[in-house]
Amino acid sequence: MFSWLGKQGGGRERGGAGSDVVQTVTGGLRDLYLRKLLPLEEHYRFHDFHSPALEEADFENKPMVLLVGQYSTGKTTFIRYLLEQDFPGMRIGPEPTTDSFIAVMYGDSEGNVPGNALVVDPKKPFRKLSRFGNAFLNRFMCSQLPNEVLKSISIIDSPGILSGEKQRISRGYDFCQVLQWFAERVDRIILLFDAHKLDISDEFSEAIKSFRGQDDKIRVVLNKADQVDTQQLMRVYGALMWSLGKVINTPEVLRVYIGSFWAHPLRNTENRRLFEAEAQDLFRDIQSLPQKAAVRKLNDLIKRARLAKV
Repeated sequence: MFSWLGKQGGGRERGGAGSDVVQTVTGGLRDLYLRKLLPLEEHYRFHDFHSPALEEADFENKPMVLLVGQYSTGKTTFIRYLLEQDFPGMRIGPEPTTDSFIAVMYGDSEGNVPGNALVVDPKKPFRKLSRFGNAFLNRFMCSQLPNEVLKSISIIDSPGILSGEKQRISRGYDFCQVLQWFAERVDRIILLFDAHKLDISDEFSEAIKSFRGQDDKIRVVLNKADQVDTQQLMRVYGALMWSLGKVINTPEVLRVYIGSFWAHPLRNTENRRLFEAEAQDLFRDIQSLPQKAAVRKLNDLIKRARLAKV
């Protein structure tokens, strides 16, 4: 159903004039960074105070989409809906199941790469994650599979966010710091909410606040919206916007996509046309990422240069 995402987005990126333009811009950015910005960062010890140096993989990697949400809001199911197939390491259930960060990427054959091996691979943009320690690397993996969609983008699945101080302590690593690291490098951040689970826990609130400065990348998805009728959906949408308004301090209204992102028939068909239109808008936004990848990298490099000058 959604294989056009990989075929159209990846086709432009891999072949023809569009591919040449992206490669030329990416190569130019890399050279500009190595010649101009890197010496400045090294002189003023920017890598010690703010962010490690950029590497080849940071310029060459495919656009990435980060999924964040509380447990059982449908993050892993959303990825399966996009790919139209299971991926290695996938676990779906009503209880908290995904306990690791999983990078779903293109590969010639299906398989998993554990975190400790992943951060020493120079072809992957994850080498700098080694600073978060073994507790994190034991909860990080790359899932590779041959899939049309993954020729254009990579997807990062995050652990379900729970409430309570105990959950933050038991992780063994700084969850919000890891999310912030990913947020600075991905092209889209998708926050998933369940129509029956609109409360924003303390840890989720801190996670959203760690995305500060990346507001242009954030999209919100109200999932499982087919489980309520039209009247209830209006109240749920209003409650979600009220909850978000207390956490995200921006004058603009966040774009919220409403739908049911899984392969099963809708439970309530009153709003079928709305759900289909919202799904098309969301997938069109994701589909545009490969074409905008070069501009995003330029934008991030300019942000980095301003920080280094300051």
